[in-house]
Amino acid sequence: MTASSSGQPSLLAGLSRDLAATVEQVGRSVVAIHGRRRIPSSGVVWRPGAVIAASHTISRDEDLSVTVASGRTATATLAGRDPTTDLAVLRLEDAAVPPVERGDETDLQVGRLVLALGRPGTQLTASLGLVSAVGGEWRTWQGGKVDRFVRLDLSIYDGFSGGPLVEVGGRVLGINTSGLSRAVALALPVSTVERVAEQLLTAGRVRRGFLGLAAQPVQLPEPLRSRLGLTGRIGLVIVNLEAGGPAEQGGLLLGDIIVTLDGHELGDPGDLLAALGPERVGQGAAVQLVRGGEARTVTVTVGERPARRGR
Repeated sequence: MTASSSGQPSLLAGLSRDLAATVEQVGRSVVAIHGRRRIPSSGVVWRPGAVIAASHTISRDEDLSVTVASGRTATATLAGRDPTTDLAVLRLEDAAVPPVERGDETDLQVGRLVLALGRPGTQLTASLGLVSAVGGEWRTWQGGKVDRFVRLDLSIYDGFSGGPLVEVGGRVLGINTSGLSRAVALALPVSTVERVAEQLLTAGRVRRGFLGLAAQPVQLPEPLRSRLGLTGRIGLVIVNLEAGGPAEQGGLLLGDIIVTLDGHELGDPGDLLAALGPERVGQGAAVQLVRGGEARTVTVTVGERPARRGR
């Protein structure tokens, strides 16, 4: 044991013991998932009988199994996956594995000492680092909504994605993933994991609104804005329409410039994605657009985004 000059155990030795105890405690809920050809990936028991994992680490939907901390291997079934947030949920027959204790938003602090745990095999492994940045809501490159941006200064080793981000006291702050950014380690906060997991467990998918179009930002000329009474400087010009999709059925045409959706200005395709939440499916949306230099408004019934096979 390391001791200070006063004979008391050093702070460093105490911190080391606390970290090891935290790894042992939370590690009981960290499992290895056998769902791809390479090494197993990591997952964590989030609720009794429910395992959270990273979608991109599970390459098949059937013939899945999970090795728990005791070394036993049990059959698991895929409840659902959401590639846009890189989350998947597995149902585990062995409900005796304890779920983790979750933290909340107030625990996400820049500079906080955190652990990333993984089980890319039978043995538990860990990585130590810091929360390096915390931001607000953001959209992934596939359009998934993440409630907080959480960047980590630690190593996400091979097989770690899907494992928990843990504060020193043992509470889980999120799920680690390398699947949403090639450059940095990120964690999905508890609020996002809870929201997505609830939908996957109840419906097997995450519903999202869908118009069936592709659009690019375009500058609106000042004379046109002045003549039509438009306040926004940017519109979205439609460059592709899905045959038979909601936008085409609603009467939108290639080259139309979308200005607002239900009165909200759109300056980026991400604004359109953000406006098409699950509550919009089946509802009418008022689309204000410019066609041939004239303003008009059409109503489009929002469809549901088709499921994609992406991981």
